[in-house]
Amino acid sequence: MKVVILAGGFGTRLSEETGIRPKPMVEIGDKPILWHIMKHYSSYGYTDFVILCGYMGSFIKEYFANYYLSQSSITFDLKNNSMETVSSDVEPWKVTLLDTGLNTMTGGRIKKAKEVIGDEPFLLTYGDGVSDVNIGKVVEDHKSQGKLCTMTAVQPGGRFGALIFDSDTGDLREFKEKPKSEGGWINGGFFVCEPEVFDYIEDGAEAVFEKKPLEKLAQDNKMNCYKHSGFWKCMDTLNDKKALNSMWENGEAKWKTW
Repeated sequence: MKVVILAGGFGTRLSEETGIRPKPMVEIGDKPILWHIMKHYSSYGYTDFVILCGYMGSFIKEYFANYYLSQSSITFDLKNNSMETVSSDVEPWKVTLLDTGLNTMTGGRIKKAKEVIGDEPFLLTYGDGVSDVNIGKVVEDHKSQGKLCTMTAVQPGGRFGALIFDSDTGDLREFKEKPKSEGGWINGGFFVCEPEVFDYIEDGAEAVFEKKPLEKLAQDNKMNCYKHSGFWKCMDTLNDKKALNSMWENGEAKWKTW
């Protein structure tokens, strides 16, 4: 199956970074978050990617156009105008970069991928979130349920830390860092879709995938949910970027499944 990644939004809540690059190219460590997402899928054997570009899509194209060169040791014979690869450390990826329009909404972008997906099931996610979700299990669950679309549901950490008090004395005993919200399951991405999902996207470039298409799939009892209780984090703000980079630098990147 091909892996479709939404990478065309403006990323306005991360404007400190997205003024100079698209949000999926904001780095964790020395690699874009998009690369981290692709490495996660690749670790489960999915290596054929369709990147849905929009805002600053040329930035993403240039990255992959130069990727082989940047990951290789090269000998240049200037006199003969030739190049020889000494060694290379590149992933076995096939990457299709699809222009889907500057202002196109998520559903419209996905609909435009039909031309390269064809009549086959496909994986789908967002270009700004990392997780340790087991992609193999999501696919297995999708197949076992027989629905048109499987969405991974996650419980994000709370915005604020919690204070733990002694039940008898009322004294402050513990700071609990950002607990998961109780019962607050949300759309975490990491979808598995049958090709019939394209038929549910009807409003052209204005279609928002998370609105009418997903709502109609649920109403028609064609939607399956895979609940993932492990790690998941979206890079929405500068603080999110700092947190993800801190995890990476400290060897605590739970999404690193490779």
